[in-house]
Amino acid sequence: MTESRPKPAAAPHNRLDRTRDAAGDAARRTIDGIEANPLGIVVGGLAVGVLAGALLPRSAREKELLAPVGRRLGETARAALDTAKAQGLSELESRGFTRDAAREQVKNLIGGLGQAAANAGTAAAKSATGRTDDA
Repeated sequence: MTESRPKPAAAPHNRLDRTRDAAGDAARRTIDGIEANPLGIVVGGLAVGVLAGALLPRSAREKELLAPVGRRLGETARAALDTAKAQGLSELESRGFTRDAAREQVKNLIGGLGQAAANAGTAAAKSATGRTDDA
């Protein structure tokens, strides 16, 4: 019974071939994955870039260059918010929804609830005494 072992000189060569085959298979699987889901690769790349950017410290030059951009973006966002708020209030007012109109509606609602409670109390008292105004 003889066991066929590879010759010592052939063993590294076989390992090299297997490593090359495994690397080729991995490359093919990667290409297939990219072709099957290219958007996922783009999103993943963006996520890695954002993470790397968040972890790396900002240089003084970056701060110097980007500070005005950040200020302008903030000012633009505030202006857009103020414009949207003003437009929304204007639209509500044009439809009759003003602070005074809302205050009047609340006053009418509270008055109506008070009147309903008074009427219900009167009806309950009359029912308890057995009197009705219909007779």
